[in-house]
Amino acid sequence: MIRNRDALETDESHRVALDCVEAAIDAAAPETATESAVDLDGETLTVGTRTYDLGEYDEVVIVGGGKAGGGVTRALESILGDRLTGGRLVVKQPVDVSSVEWSVGDHPLPSERNVQATADLLDIVDAADEDTLVLFVLTGGASALLSAPAGDLTIEDLQATTDRLLGGGVPIEEINAVRKHLSELKGGQLARRAAPATVVGLLVSDVVGDDFSTIGSGPSVPDETTYADALAVFDRHGITPPDAVREHLEAGRDGQIAETPFPDDSVFDRVQNHLVGDNGTALDAAADVARESGYDPLVLTSRLRGEAREVAKPLVAVAEEVTATGSPVEPPAVLLAGGETTVTIAGDGGQGGPNQELVLSGALDHDGGAVVAAVDTDGEDGSSDVAGAIADAAAIADRERARESLLANDAGSYLSEIGATITTGPTGTNVNDVVVIVVPE
Repeated sequence: MIRNRDALETDESHRVALDCVEAAIDAAAPETATESAVDLDGETLTVGTRTYDLGEYDEVVIVGGGKAGGGVTRALESILGDRLTGGRLVVKQPVDVSSVEWSVGDHPLPSERNVQATADLLDIVDAADEDTLVLFVLTGGASALLSAPAGDLTIEDLQATTDRLLGGGVPIEEINAVRKHLSELKGGQLARRAAPATVVGLLVSDVVGDDFSTIGSGPSVPDETTYADALAVFDRHGITPPDAVREHLEAGRDGQIAETPFPDDSVFDRVQNHLVGDNGTALDAAADVARESGYDPLVLTSRLRGEAREVAKPLVAVAEEVTATGSPVEPPAVLLAGGETTVTIAGDGGQGGPNQELVLSGALDHDGGAVVAAVDTDGEDGSSDVAGAIADAAAIADRERARESLLANDAGSYLSEIGATITTGPTGTNVNDVVVIVVPE
């Protein structure tokens, strides 16, 4: 899986860190997770703890999108067989599915082809009736891939808004509060359009805390945010939206446009959402591998958030405490964490992403021999083409140059030069970032 593993595996600590990274990504594979959550016995489809009698439906369709959408759909095709009547996906990479049509879109910024593919998907949703079972597949990346600009907004408006919010280091839940109010399907509006069909959401979480309304901006989930909340995001972070976006949000705030559906809306009477996979699954698998290698694993949190370079410092401080006092765990140990950190870009920025910034910051700040690895489980860290990085303090020979790269948001360039970046290519899953810190004995 890690294409440059031979070059990275320089000692025992690096080997264990890379083993943990690969185990985490493997465990989050969407096909595996879906097969564990979904079963068909005769005409009874079980999803989680809920059952559905397929005999009650004339059509069973799959719609949805995201980076892991292909894996979830392959598993559903295998389970449902000829009971599946079709569907539509919007994905980032070509997928191997047989019964469902798919289109490749763009990420992290929405594009015109995303809009066209989403329109085709919504045609299926709009045609659904009370005799239709809609299996809605939603995974990380869907907020950009499923794009349906509201009202008179254009794709350029969505692109500019997304770019400014991402570049401003805005937390994902706030970004998605804005996206919900600039869309014709997010924030529960897909459920509104599908009613009175039965909608079963199968969600793979890429958000801290697994808030259903934040995953993919919650197309099948009630929305408790408002147009006023979306406007407040820009004010709170000092970001100026495009004029058309501000006008649209102000019109909604003033009651000229209907709000997204709230939890008590009847459109959710026949909607159930199920979590298929999340960051905890990945961390548990990494812990198992660490234990098998003779290391004492400790999962610190699955809720990392904040500026990546600052988040790194308390993590390596825990590693130093382990070495110095044997608390909170005795070495040799593996400290694990997951979540979604952010990067606020200064100036033009450079190469890299939050995981590379976390590793470089951690290696610079660490006073010890621990190895720090961090990856985005989808295989793409930020806008880069690498998954993340792995390094220890000894790897940072030119510390002044490393600090300059970090301050310029160019961690990727420095880490690439010293051979510390991790390359996997697209993994087909997306359950947030995974951080592995190996503390030797």
